[in-house]
Amino acid sequence: MQPTQTEDGETVFVSETDGDRGSKGPFLVAYESRAGDRRYGWFCTNCESFDNAMDSMGRIKCNGCGNFRKPTEWDAAHE
Repeated sequence: MQPTQTEDGETVFVSETDGDRGSKGPFLVAYESRAGDRRYGWFCTNCESFDNAMDSMGRIKCNGCGNFRKPTEWDAAHE
């Protein structure tokens, strides 16, 4: 795992193998410690930002560059 600084100066550890595909680049999982026992959030590899939002259906959107992951769950009633 790569140590990376957040915008607040906090050190978190970004997994190079644990993540998911986005429209502009992968979203990688970031952890609070190198042991990977507590998840911090998502890291957008397109703009190298932690400023991401996830909704209840599993969609992830980077607030910086618009990188987007499709929902992992959906309700057929919304189609």
